[in-house]
Order: sequence, then structure tokens, then C-alpha cells
Amino acid sequence: MAAAKLILFDCDSTLSAIEGIDELARGRGPEVQRQIEHMTTQAMEGKIPVEAVFSRRLELIRPTRAEVEQIGADYIASVEPTARSTIRELKERGWEPVIVSGGFRQAIAPLADFLGITRVEAVDLYFDGAGAYRGYDVDYPATRSGGKPQIIARVKRDLGAGRTVMVGDGVSDLETQPVVDLFVGFGRYADRKPVRAGAGAFIHSLHELLELLKA
Repeated sequence: MAAAKLILFDCDSTLSAIEGIDELARGRGPEVQRQIEHMTTQAMEGKIPVEAVFSRRLELIRPTRAEVEQIGADYIASVEPTARSTIRELKERGWEPVIVSGGFRQAIAPLADFLGITRVEAVDLYFDGAGAYRGYDVDYPATRSGGKPQIIARVKRDLGAGRTVMVGDGVSDLETQPVVDLFVGFGRYADRKPVRAGAGAFIHSLHELLELLKA
């Protein structure tokens, strides 16, 4: 049996135009929104570690189950315009798509279904019976810097991976470079200098992957 070819995607600002955590903050007023967006940008540009903001952002927002489900719909409404067709063609060429995200599994799952992606690696949120926020999976690797390479190493073992490509916009995605064959920076929604400088390739449309991965 041939080794799997894995194409791994970040979610926020890559498969979809939005940052889910920033959208959740909108419902908490302009001051909280400003704080959350600042923390998100600082972390995605590598100026502060992910773990310095992960818990803090969620405690400021304390999203309900319904609000997280709405983000799932928002992801689909703002999907990268070439994502669905690109992923469909890559699958036809034998690539296995996987989402690897520091976002929230319950929000990302509808987008994954829409895109035809069966495996989602993301952070589980916990709610009580009434749908109120009760925390998150603090042990999940994507909640801290350096976590995505650990996730990818596990996915590669699980799927018996051969060639592996990661696509993303943030420094946490760039950190995966040692465990993939190619890291592709994505700049359609957020063109981050460290990512552009460190990426093996840099694109502004997911459709460009079809030519990039032609060989």
C-alpha cells in the first residue's frame, strides 16, 4: 500500500477569511474585541507565545455553544473562494486533506464537512447542559506554541504518511516546517512577514496549490 500524501490546512485566515476567536469577541463589546484582536495578532505574528493568550481570550469571551455554532456558519459564509474546488481536485490526485488548527473543533467541523475533509485536529470546548462555557481541552497541543508539529507527527503516524505539505498564515503554522516536506505560507487574508520569509513557498490563493503540487 502506497504511503499517504497529506495536505494539512490551518483554518482561520486560511480556509476561511475570518479568525473565529475574533468574531466571538464581537459580541462582548468594542473594548473586549480590541483586546482579543490585539492578542490574536501578537500570537499569530510570533511576538508572544500562543499559551500566553489562549486561556485569557476564552475567559474574556466565555462563548456559549450557540455562539460557537454560529462561527461554524460564518466560516462557511467566508470560505476561501477556491478552497472547495482545490481540495476536491487534490483529493482526486490522491492527497488526503486534514485541518490542523488552534481553533475550536465544534466551530470548524461544519466547514470541514462543507469542504469534504474528514479529519479535524482542533481544540474541544466544553459546555454545560444549558450551553454555557465550561472550559476547553487544556492538554491539547495546539493551545501552546510548538504544538502543531506534535499534532502533525501523530497524524503522520496514524495515516502512514509519505509526502506531507502544510498550508497556513501564522507563525504557529510556520513552526511545522521541521516535520513536513513543504510549508506553504498563505497571504490572502494576513500577509505576515515572518511567514513569508520562512515559507518554502508563499501563495495568495489556495488554487495555486494545484500548480505547486503538480509534480
